[in-house]
Amino acid sequence: MNKPKIVIIGAGIVGASMAYHLAKRNKDVTVIERHPAAGRDVTEKSFAWIHTTHRVAPEYWHLYDAALGEYHALQQELSELEIHWHGALTWDIPPLREQHHFQKLNQEQLEALEPNLKEYPDEATFVSEECAVDPIRLTELLLSKAQEYGAKIQFGTNVTQLQQEDSRLVGVHTSKGFLESDVVVLAAGTGIPELCNPLGIHVPVTPSPSILIRMKTANKRIHTLISNAQFEARQLTDHTLLAAEDYIDDSEENGPEAVGMRAFDTLRRSLKDGNQLELESIKVGMRPMPEDGYPIVGFQDHIEGLYLAVMHSAITLAPLIAHLAASEIIDRESRSELEPCRLSRF
Repeated sequence: MNKPKIVIIGAGIVGASMAYHLAKRNKDVTVIERHPAAGRDVTEKSFAWIHTTHRVAPEYWHLYDAALGEYHALQQELSELEIHWHGALTWDIPPLREQHHFQKLNQEQLEALEPNLKEYPDEATFVSEECAVDPIRLTELLLSKAQEYGAKIQFGTNVTQLQQEDSRLVGVHTSKGFLESDVVVLAAGTGIPELCNPLGIHVPVTPSPSILIRMKTANKRIHTLISNAQFEARQLTDHTLLAAEDYIDDSEENGPEAVGMRAFDTLRRSLKDGNQLELESIKVGMRPMPEDGYPIVGFQDHIEGLYLAVMHSAITLAPLIAHLAASEIIDRESRSELEPCRLSRF
């Protein structure tokens, strides 16, 4: 008996997670990616904080509560996976969704935890369970493991059209030919609306820009992940420091370059030996943002064989949601955990 053909469009963290979980269950998986390598769109520009204490609507709490457990399980499966379980420190920002594992640290405790700051607040919140990853390494690892399970990856391939016959999808037209499919998983981020529009499907996802600043450090300056009113920063490696900033506009005063330089200057002033920091790059990532800020996941109601997978924050949620989505695609049974994520809510 032939295996159902599953085509995944997009090789960022969402597509890679889907490929891993589907291929692991012995499915015929092909991933199509327009870039020459994985995660080269928004994934590589992600701050990659596995942030489970977001201010979110109660109907989504269970997804964030389960996200860390999925990362622990993934690390058990993939010994090569490096996760920075260093926790997150926050202060001087509005409180997030408080949980029992929040710790309040005084100034003396903060100095012991982060000895390279020049100034300390009187008190900060520490969530020891939160973590961070290298988003590109994680994405590449998931795709590599998917290939070991038999998945095929087509890089440098543009999707030009989804082929519909009657009320079902039958394949994907690409710059390298036609691919027959039984299920198409759309994990193409901000490209999803354009692919769905010709099918008469409106997917309310728009680009939400964010800024990622990379700096070189002679040695490790930050030990946890720090988020406060002045900066949000973490070490990616002992010699690479990351900072994240909100996008403002394209003006000379508030464009990405200006915002990035201000963040760089802030860190130079805030850290001991901060004058040794060297700016490496300032990049803008276009995050795919659903209209209400929550994931859109599941089979499309009116076209058979079309599965949507788009979310923010993708680094936090992708492994968990892909695990649940793979179950829906293979077993054809709806997972109750994903019910708040359906397109039909709009």
